[in-house]
Amino acid sequence: QPLPAPAFKVIADQNWMEAWKSNYKPILIGKRLLILPAWLESPHPERIAIKIDPGMAFGTGTHPTTQLCLEITESIFDQHPAPYTPDVIDVGCGSGILSVAALKLGARFALGVDIDEAAAQNSRENAENNGIAPQSLVFGVGSVQEVKQGDFPLQQAPLVLANILAPVLIRLFDAGLADLIAPGGAIVLSGILLHQAAGVVAAGEAQGLKLVDERHILDWVALWMEKPQAA
Repeated sequence: QPLPAPAFKVIADQNWMEAWKSNYKPILIGKRLLILPAWLESPHPERIAIKIDPGMAFGTGTHPTTQLCLEITESIFDQHPAPYTPDVIDVGCGSGILSVAALKLGARFALGVDIDEAAAQNSRENAENNGIAPQSLVFGVGSVQEVKQGDFPLQQAPLVLANILAPVLIRLFDAGLADLIAPGGAIVLSGILLHQAAGVVAAGEAQGLKLVDERHILDWVALWMEKPQAA
């Protein structure tokens, strides 16, 4: 007797989850970070663990774009004298992994926005699983326009993170993405294929930003750009 479709889907999802768990291992990032499956003990207790559950399908940390973004974020914290406690805006927050990492690295407050309500909820759950204090972050539905017009607690921040896709990043620059960066602040841009990098850099430079660093994994690129201090 065949299973009804909903029951078959539940079993299929459970089988996928178990297969996913069996193959998902801790991932070392940079000098200090560790992406850790939520059900495992950390094999590197000296590192900052970012716990991720496979049910959170909006960003598990296994993709090069996320890893590059985390690596550059860590470098930005490391280049500033301690204590470096910036506010952070995470555009297209997905699972919230970048916001959580920034907070664990020392950020004071993080705002994560995504156009998908499920992603915002996913981010809240992930932050809770990582022991992030609720008053340290806000996740909501929106994008650059909503942040700029004051729908959220921050309109600018010294550190902005945007791991999306290159064509979307270019459109967001046209919509005012660079306005979210406080003078003297930085933005980390990821989700960019090698052949798209020049176009994203040009879009940022057209808004007055300067390229600081460019990092690669396979065909993926992440960019670190900065906004000059106000005159």
